[in-house]
Amino acid sequence: MPDYKRLTHTKWGCKYHVVFIPKKRREWIYGNLRKYWGEIFRALATRRRVEIVEGPLMRDHVHICLNIPPKYSVSQVVGYLKGKSAIAIARRFRGKQRKFNGEHFWA
Repeated sequence: MPDYKRLTHTKWGCKYHVVFIPKKRREWIYGNLRKYWGEIFRALATRRRVEIVEGPLMRDHVHICLNIPPKYSVSQVVGYLKGKSAIAIARRFRGKQRKFNGEHFWA
């Protein structure tokens, strides 16, 4: 039997496979950035009570399998993860590595 989650009046199991790609397919996810991306995605997911089932980080894109509660739409969660992660990276690495401005990171 599949692993279902429970809320007060519902039983659910909503898993989605999402791929994030940086603008112009640049290879920005490497080294220290890779560790920091993982920390950011885990922290943001726990804020929304979203479970990251698996999430390999490639050099030029991110695959994430998310278990999203039915009270959030997929577009809300993906927009939240993409927006907040870009802002967090821009704040942490502004002026240190490449051009991180936080506005136009993900495609």
